[in-house]
Amino acid sequence: MCSVISRELSLSPSVVSHPVSLDATKIKKLVASVSQHKYKTLPSNPVDSGHQKNKCRSPGLALPRKRRVSWELTVAPRSGREAAFQQSQVRFFQSSVAVCWSHSRWPPCSQVASLQVHAVVRVALAVPSLQRPGWRSLLGSFDAAALSERSPLVGHDALVKVLVLQGLLVGVWRGTTSIAFVIACFHFHRLVERSLLGSSICPYSGAVNKAPFDDIDPEYGLHGYTLHMVLHNTLAEIMSGQFSQLFCRKAQIQNGHIELVAISRTDLSQHTPLSGNISLPWRCEGLEGTLENCCLMSFTLLDEALQPFWCLSSPVHLAPAKRPVAYDYDGEHFSLSCLRPEGRVAMELVRTERQRQLFLVDLRLYVGLQEVNRHFGKSY
Repeated sequence: MCSVISRELSLSPSVVSHPVSLDATKIKKLVASVSQHKYKTLPSNPVDSGHQKNKCRSPGLALPRKRRVSWELTVAPRSGREAAFQQSQVRFFQSSVAVCWSHSRWPPCSQVASLQVHAVVRVALAVPSLQRPGWRSLLGSFDAAALSERSPLVGHDALVKVLVLQGLLVGVWRGTTSIAFVIACFHFHRLVERSLLGSSICPYSGAVNKAPFDDIDPEYGLHGYTLHMVLHNTLAEIMSGQFSQLFCRKAQIQNGHIELVAISRTDLSQHTPLSGNISLPWRCEGLEGTLENCCLMSFTLLDEALQPFWCLSSPVHLAPAKRPVAYDYDGEHFSLSCLRPEGRVAMELVRTERQRQLFLVDLRLYVGLQEVNRHFGKSY
Protein backbone atom coordinates (compact mmCIF):
# COMPACT_ATOMS: atom_id res chain seq x y z
CA MET A 1 0.00 0.00 0.00
CA CYS A 2 2.82 2.35 0.72
CA SER A 3 5.13 3.88 -1.84
CA VAL A 4 8.17 1.80 -2.64
CA ILE A 5 11.61 3.18 -1.96
CA SER A 6 14.05 3.03 -4.84
CA ARG A 7 17.43 1.74 -3.78
CA GLU A 8 19.24 1.92 -7.09
CA LEU A 9 21.90 4.57 -6.59
CA SER A 10 24.83 3.10 -8.48
CA LEU A 11 27.99 3.11 -6.37
CA SER A 12 31.19 4.05 -8.13
CA PRO A 13 34.43 2.18 -7.37
CA SER A 14 36.60 3.26 -4.45
CA VAL A 15 38.84 5.63 -6.37
CA VAL A 16 40.08 8.85 -4.83
CA SER A 17 40.72 11.58 -7.34
CA HIS A 18 40.99 15.32 -7.25
CA PRO A 19 37.65 16.99 -7.96
CA VAL A 20 37.19 18.06 -11.55
CA SER A 21 34.08 19.92 -12.62
CA LEU A 22 31.60 18.19 -14.88
CA ASP A 23 30.89 19.89 -18.17
CA ALA A 24 27.92 22.24 -18.37
CA THR A 25 25.80 19.86 -20.44
CA LYS A 26 26.00 17.09 -17.86
CA ILE A 27 25.22 19.48 -15.01
CA LYS A 28 22.14 20.78 -16.83
CA LYS A 29 20.90 17.22 -17.36
CA LEU A 30 21.38 16.41 -13.68
CA VAL A 31 19.57 19.56 -12.56
CA ALA A 32 16.73 18.91 -14.99
CA SER A 33 16.28 15.36 -13.74
CA VAL A 34 16.07 16.59 -10.14
CA SER A 35 13.58 19.33 -10.97
CA GLN A 36 11.28 16.73 -12.52
CA HIS A 37 11.41 14.52 -9.41
CA LYS A 38 8.19 14.62 -7.40
CA TYR A 39 7.20 13.07 -4.14
CA LYS A 40 4.76 10.22 -4.35
CA THR A 41 1.60 10.46 -2.28
CA LEU A 42 0.21 7.87 0.03
CA PRO A 43 -3.27 6.46 -0.47
CA SER A 44 -5.73 7.68 2.09
CA ASN A 45 -5.86 5.72 5.32
CA PRO A 46 -8.96 3.52 5.52
CA VAL A 47 -8.86 3.70 9.30
CA ASP A 48 -10.30 7.03 10.41
CA SER A 49 -9.43 6.83 14.08
CA GLY A 50 -6.60 5.49 16.20
CA HIS A 51 -3.18 4.44 14.98
CA GLN A 52 -2.34 2.05 12.21
CA LYS A 53 0.94 0.18 12.49
CA ASN A 54 2.33 -1.30 9.29
CA LYS A 55 5.71 -2.62 8.33
CA CYS A 56 5.56 -0.67 5.12
CA ARG A 57 8.16 1.24 3.26
CA SER A 58 8.80 4.91 3.77
CA PRO A 59 6.12 7.09 2.18
CA GLY A 60 6.86 9.37 -0.73
CA LEU A 61 10.65 9.51 -0.50
CA ALA A 62 12.12 7.87 -3.58
CA LEU A 63 15.55 8.12 -5.16
CA PRO A 64 16.02 8.38 -8.93
CA ARG A 65 17.55 5.42 -10.70
CA LYS A 66 21.08 4.93 -11.97
CA ARG A 67 22.80 7.85 -10.31
CA ARG A 68 26.55 7.23 -10.09
CA VAL A 69 26.84 8.61 -6.57
CA SER A 70 29.38 7.76 -3.91
CA TRP A 71 30.14 9.36 -0.57
CA GLU A 72 33.58 10.66 0.30
CA LEU A 73 35.00 11.62 3.70
CA THR A 74 37.66 14.35 3.78
CA VAL A 75 39.84 14.61 6.87
CA ALA A 76 41.47 18.02 7.37
CA PRO A 77 44.44 17.86 9.78
CA ARG A 78 45.58 20.79 11.90
CA SER A 79 48.70 20.88 9.75
CA GLY A 80 49.47 19.20 6.45
CA ARG A 81 47.42 18.05 3.50
CA GLU A 82 43.84 16.87 3.51
CA ALA A 83 43.14 13.18 3.00
CA ALA A 84 40.06 11.85 1.18
CA PHE A 85 38.62 8.41 1.93
CA GLN A 86 36.12 6.53 -0.21
CA GLN A 87 33.20 4.68 1.35
CA SER A 88 33.92 1.21 2.68
CA GLN A 89 30.32 0.09 3.12
CA VAL A 90 26.92 1.43 2.06
CA ARG A 91 23.53 0.04 3.07
CA PHE A 92 20.16 1.39 1.96
CA PHE A 93 17.12 1.28 4.21
CA GLN A 94 13.50 2.34 3.82
CA SER A 95 14.09 6.06 4.33
CA SER A 96 17.86 6.49 4.75
CA VAL A 97 21.29 5.32 3.70
CA ALA A 98 24.06 4.34 6.13
CA VAL A 99 27.64 4.96 4.97
CA CYS A 100 30.77 3.67 6.69
CA TRP A 101 34.40 4.62 6.19
CA SER A 102 37.02 2.30 7.73
CA HIS A 103 40.72 2.53 6.88
CA SER A 104 44.09 2.05 8.53
CA ARG A 105 45.55 5.46 7.60
CA TRP A 106 43.55 7.73 9.91
CA PRO A 107 45.41 10.48 11.75
CA PRO A 108 45.03 10.64 15.55
CA CYS A 109 41.96 12.49 16.82
CA SER A 110 44.13 15.19 18.36
CA GLN A 111 45.52 16.08 14.92
CA VAL A 112 42.15 16.29 13.12
CA ALA A 113 40.72 19.78 12.62
CA SER A 114 37.52 18.90 10.75
CA LEU A 115 35.67 16.20 8.85
CA GLN A 116 33.69 16.83 5.67
CA VAL A 117 31.29 14.52 3.85
CA HIS A 118 30.75 15.02 0.11
CA ALA A 119 28.47 13.29 -2.34
CA VAL A 120 30.45 12.62 -5.51
CA VAL A 121 28.93 12.06 -8.95
CA ARG A 122 31.49 10.46 -11.25
CA VAL A 123 31.67 10.84 -15.01
CA ALA A 124 31.12 7.57 -16.86
CA LEU A 125 34.20 6.63 -18.90
CA ALA A 126 34.70 3.82 -21.38
CA VAL A 127 37.94 2.83 -19.59
CA PRO A 128 37.00 1.99 -15.99
CA SER A 129 40.61 1.78 -14.78
CA LEU A 130 41.16 5.50 -15.26
CA GLN A 131 40.52 7.93 -12.43
CA ARG A 132 37.20 9.54 -13.19
CA PRO A 133 36.48 13.23 -12.57
CA GLY A 134 33.42 14.05 -10.53
CA TRP A 135 31.15 16.73 -9.13
CA ARG A 136 31.50 17.05 -5.35
CA SER A 137 28.57 18.35 -3.29
CA LEU A 138 29.11 19.12 0.39
CA LEU A 139 26.66 17.32 2.68
CA GLY A 140 28.13 18.33 6.01
CA SER A 141 31.16 19.79 7.77
CA PHE A 142 32.00 18.70 11.32
CA ASP A 143 34.31 20.46 13.73
CA ALA A 144 36.62 17.83 15.21
CA ALA A 145 37.48 20.08 18.16
CA ALA A 146 34.44 18.52 19.85
CA LEU A 147 35.94 15.05 19.34
CA SER A 148 37.46 14.49 22.75
CA GLU A 149 37.00 12.48 25.90
CA ARG A 150 34.08 14.80 26.70
CA SER A 151 32.20 13.82 23.54
CA PRO A 152 29.02 11.78 24.13
CA LEU A 153 29.86 8.07 24.38
CA VAL A 154 27.15 5.89 22.85
CA GLY A 155 28.78 2.48 23.05
CA HIS A 156 31.94 0.43 23.40
CA ASP A 157 33.25 -3.10 23.25
CA ALA A 158 36.62 -4.74 23.88
CA LEU A 159 38.25 -3.02 20.89
CA VAL A 160 36.59 0.34 20.24
CA LYS A 161 34.56 3.07 21.82
CA VAL A 162 32.13 5.13 19.76
CA LEU A 163 31.65 8.88 20.14
CA VAL A 164 29.04 11.16 18.59
CA LEU A 165 30.32 14.12 16.58
CA GLN A 166 27.38 16.30 15.51
CA GLY A 167 25.48 13.32 14.11
CA LEU A 168 28.50 11.29 12.97
CA LEU A 169 29.53 8.12 14.78
CA VAL A 170 33.30 8.02 15.26
CA GLY A 171 34.87 4.77 16.43
CA VAL A 172 38.15 5.14 18.31
CA TRP A 173 40.47 2.27 19.23
CA ARG A 174 40.42 1.60 22.97
CA GLY A 175 43.50 2.91 24.78
CA THR A 176 44.50 5.17 21.87
CA THR A 177 43.34 8.29 20.06
CA SER A 178 43.39 6.61 16.62
CA ILE A 179 40.19 6.55 14.58
CA ALA A 180 38.93 3.10 13.59
CA PHE A 181 35.86 4.02 11.52
CA VAL A 182 33.30 6.75 10.84
CA ILE A 183 29.59 6.10 10.23
CA ALA A 184 27.06 8.58 8.82
CA CYS A 185 23.35 8.14 8.14
CA PHE A 186 21.51 10.36 5.64
CA HIS A 187 17.76 10.67 5.34
CA PHE A 188 16.40 10.41 1.79
CA HIS A 189 14.48 13.70 2.08
CA ARG A 190 16.14 16.06 -0.42
CA LEU A 191 19.21 13.82 -0.52
CA VAL A 192 19.10 13.82 -4.32
CA GLU A 193 19.17 17.62 -4.48
CA ARG A 194 21.81 17.79 -1.75
CA SER A 195 23.98 15.26 -3.62
CA LEU A 196 23.72 16.97 -7.01
CA LEU A 197 23.10 20.68 -6.53
CA GLY A 198 25.61 21.69 -3.86
CA SER A 199 29.24 22.64 -4.37
CA SER A 200 32.46 21.38 -2.85
CA ILE A 201 32.47 24.19 -0.27
CA CYS A 202 28.78 25.00 0.17
CA PRO A 203 25.88 22.60 0.78
CA TYR A 204 22.63 22.81 -1.14
CA SER A 205 19.99 24.95 0.55
CA GLY A 206 16.53 24.65 -0.94
CA ALA A 207 13.40 26.66 -0.36
CA VAL A 208 11.48 25.97 2.85
CA ASN A 209 8.21 24.20 2.16
CA LYS A 210 5.08 25.56 3.81
CA ALA A 211 1.58 24.16 4.04
CA PRO A 212 -1.30 25.96 2.28
CA PHE A 213 -2.90 28.71 4.34
CA ASP A 214 -6.10 27.74 6.15
CA ASP A 215 -8.09 30.17 8.31
CA ILE A 216 -11.16 27.92 8.69
CA ASP A 217 -9.84 25.01 10.76
CA PRO A 218 -9.30 26.32 14.33
CA GLU A 219 -6.74 23.56 15.02
CA TYR A 220 -4.99 23.59 11.66
CA GLY A 221 -1.51 22.12 12.04
CA LEU A 222 -2.37 20.12 15.17
CA HIS A 223 -3.80 16.99 13.56
CA GLY A 224 -3.50 14.64 10.60
CA TYR A 225 0.19 13.80 11.05
CA THR A 226 1.69 10.54 9.78
CA LEU A 227 4.90 9.13 11.27
CA HIS A 228 7.15 6.52 9.66
CA MET A 229 9.77 5.23 12.10
CA VAL A 230 12.71 2.88 11.47
CA LEU A 231 15.32 1.66 13.95
CA HIS A 232 18.25 0.03 12.20
CA ASN A 233 22.01 -0.48 12.32
CA THR A 234 24.56 -0.71 9.53
CA LEU A 235 23.30 -4.11 8.36
CA ALA A 236 19.62 -4.66 9.14
CA GLU A 237 16.38 -3.15 10.36
CA ILE A 238 15.46 -3.63 14.00
CA MET A 239 11.99 -2.10 13.98
CA SER A 240 9.77 -0.43 11.39
CA GLY A 241 6.30 1.05 11.75
CA GLN A 242 3.92 3.63 10.40
CA PHE A 243 1.48 5.58 12.58
CA SER A 244 -1.27 7.74 11.14
CA GLN A 245 -3.79 10.32 12.34
CA LEU A 246 -1.52 11.69 15.07
CA PHE A 247 -2.84 14.83 16.75
CA CYS A 248 -2.57 17.21 19.68
CA ARG A 249 -5.44 19.29 21.07
CA LYS A 250 -4.87 22.99 21.44
CA ALA A 251 -5.50 22.67 25.18
CA GLN A 252 -2.74 20.03 25.40
CA ILE A 253 0.06 22.30 24.14
CA GLN A 254 2.70 22.52 26.87
CA ASN A 255 6.17 24.00 27.24
CA GLY A 256 6.19 25.31 23.69
CA HIS A 257 5.66 21.87 22.09
CA ILE A 258 2.86 19.78 20.68
CA GLU A 259 2.84 16.14 21.78
CA LEU A 260 2.13 13.45 19.16
CA VAL A 261 1.55 10.01 20.68
CA ALA A 262 2.26 7.14 18.27
CA ILE A 263 2.40 4.33 20.88
CA SER A 264 0.92 4.67 24.34
CA ARG A 265 2.16 2.68 27.29
CA THR A 266 -1.44 2.29 28.50
CA ASP A 267 -2.62 0.58 25.28
CA LEU A 268 -1.18 -2.92 25.13
CA SER A 269 -2.46 -3.46 21.57
CA GLN A 270 -0.05 -0.79 20.32
CA HIS A 271 3.08 -2.26 21.93
CA THR A 272 5.50 -3.39 19.23
CA PRO A 273 8.13 -6.18 19.48
CA LEU A 274 11.55 -5.50 18.00
CA SER A 275 13.03 -8.01 15.58
CA GLY A 276 16.42 -7.92 17.30
CA ASN A 277 18.53 -6.25 19.93
CA ILE A 278 19.62 -2.62 19.85
CA SER A 279 23.15 -3.04 18.51
CA LEU A 280 25.59 -1.66 15.95
CA PRO A 281 27.92 -4.07 14.08
CA TRP A 282 31.22 -2.66 12.84
CA ARG A 283 34.13 -3.88 10.72
CA CYS A 284 37.61 -2.44 10.16
CA GLU A 285 40.63 -3.95 8.41
CA GLY A 286 39.74 -7.56 9.19
CA LEU A 287 38.55 -6.82 12.72
CA GLU A 288 34.88 -6.70 13.64
CA GLY A 289 32.62 -6.40 16.62
CA THR A 290 29.19 -5.38 17.86
CA LEU A 291 28.36 -2.38 20.01
CA GLU A 292 25.43 -3.04 22.32
CA ASN A 293 22.65 -0.57 23.15
CA CYS A 294 23.20 1.82 20.25
CA CYS A 295 21.79 2.00 16.73
CA LEU A 296 20.51 4.42 14.09
CA MET A 297 17.05 5.99 13.95
CA SER A 298 15.39 7.34 10.80
CA PHE A 299 11.96 8.88 10.92
CA THR A 300 9.68 10.83 8.60
CA LEU A 301 6.88 13.02 9.92
CA LEU A 302 4.35 14.04 7.26
CA ASP A 303 1.75 16.76 7.62
CA GLU A 304 -1.95 16.47 6.84
CA ALA A 305 -1.26 16.82 3.11
CA LEU A 306 1.33 14.01 3.33
CA GLN A 307 4.21 16.40 2.70
CA PRO A 308 7.48 16.04 4.65
CA PHE A 309 7.36 18.16 7.79
CA TRP A 310 10.29 16.82 9.84
CA CYS A 311 12.79 14.22 8.60
CA LEU A 312 15.77 12.98 10.57
CA SER A 313 18.40 10.23 10.67
CA SER A 314 20.49 10.11 13.82
CA PRO A 315 22.44 7.78 16.11
CA VAL A 316 20.60 6.91 19.33
CA HIS A 317 21.55 5.19 22.57
CA LEU A 318 19.54 2.86 24.79
CA ALA A 319 19.81 3.89 28.45
CA PRO A 320 18.34 2.37 31.64
CA ALA A 321 15.09 4.07 32.58
CA LYS A 322 15.00 6.06 35.81
CA ARG A 323 11.64 4.49 36.67
CA PRO A 324 9.59 1.53 35.36
CA VAL A 325 7.99 2.47 32.06
CA ALA A 326 5.29 -0.23 31.94
CA TYR A 327 4.04 -2.23 34.90
CA ASP A 328 2.54 -4.92 32.64
CA TYR A 329 6.00 -6.37 31.92
CA ASP A 330 8.57 -8.05 34.13
CA GLY A 331 12.06 -7.21 32.99
CA GLU A 332 14.50 -4.40 32.32
CA HIS A 333 13.17 -0.95 31.44
CA PHE A 334 14.94 1.41 29.03
CA SER A 335 14.54 4.82 27.44
CA LEU A 336 15.75 6.07 24.06
CA SER A 337 15.56 9.70 23.04
CA CYS A 338 16.83 12.15 20.44
CA LEU A 339 16.87 15.91 20.98
CA ARG A 340 17.06 18.40 18.12
CA PRO A 341 16.21 22.12 17.74
CA GLU A 342 12.97 21.11 15.98
CA GLY A 343 11.84 18.94 18.87
CA ARG A 344 12.39 15.64 20.64
CA VAL A 345 11.69 11.95 20.05
CA ALA A 346 11.11 9.83 23.16
CA MET A 347 10.82 6.04 23.29
CA GLU A 348 10.36 3.65 26.18
CA LEU A 349 11.23 -0.03 25.87
CA VAL A 350 11.07 -3.17 28.00
CA ARG A 351 13.17 -6.34 27.72
CA THR A 352 11.11 -9.22 29.04
CA GLU A 353 12.72 -11.31 31.74
CA ARG A 354 12.03 -14.76 30.28
CA GLN A 355 12.16 -14.37 26.49
CA ARG A 356 14.66 -11.47 26.58
CA GLN A 357 12.49 -9.84 23.91
CA LEU A 358 12.51 -6.06 23.47
CA PHE A 359 9.14 -4.30 23.22
CA LEU A 360 8.55 -0.69 22.27
CA VAL A 361 5.84 0.36 24.73
CA ASP A 362 5.78 4.14 24.27
CA LEU A 363 6.67 6.43 21.37
CA ARG A 364 6.07 10.19 21.42
CA LEU A 365 7.19 13.17 19.39
CA TYR A 366 7.44 16.63 20.89
CA VAL A 367 7.43 19.14 18.03
CA GLY A 368 8.38 22.76 18.68
CA LEU A 369 5.57 25.29 18.27
CA GLN A 370 7.94 27.52 16.34
CA GLU A 371 8.25 24.84 13.65
CA VAL A 372 4.47 24.29 13.58
CA ASN A 373 3.74 28.02 13.28
CA ARG A 374 6.33 28.48 10.55
CA HIS A 375 5.06 25.55 8.48
CA PHE A 376 1.34 26.23 8.81
CA GLY A 377 1.35 30.02 9.16
CA LYS A 378 -0.22 29.92 12.62
CA SER A 379 0.52 31.63 15.94
CA TYR A 380 -0.14 29.00 18.59
